[in-house]
Amino acid sequence: MSIFDFLKPRKNTAQTAKSRLQILIAQERSSDSAPDYLPLMRREILEVIRKYVNVEADEVKVDLVKNGDQDVLDISVSLPERGSAAG
Repeated sequence: MSIFDFLKPRKNTAQTAKSRLQILIAQERSSDSAPDYLPLMRREILEVIRKYVNVEADEVKVDLVKNGDQDVLDISVSLPERGSAAG
């Protein structure tokens, strides 16, 4: 990493994450096979995470993924920079 790396414009990762979440939500709404409990589980996971870290709702993604004959719960959380912890 050089000193010039700080001068480069940073990618807008929050906007990228938001766009990806919008795509996933659209896919989930169109899928009749998605379990009904996923939205409630996502909200509850978000509440637990917010006890420790300030995160926005669109920064938490909960998906049910098929892996062969198993269902896998995929949870992705975009954490803020250090020093932004709730307290």
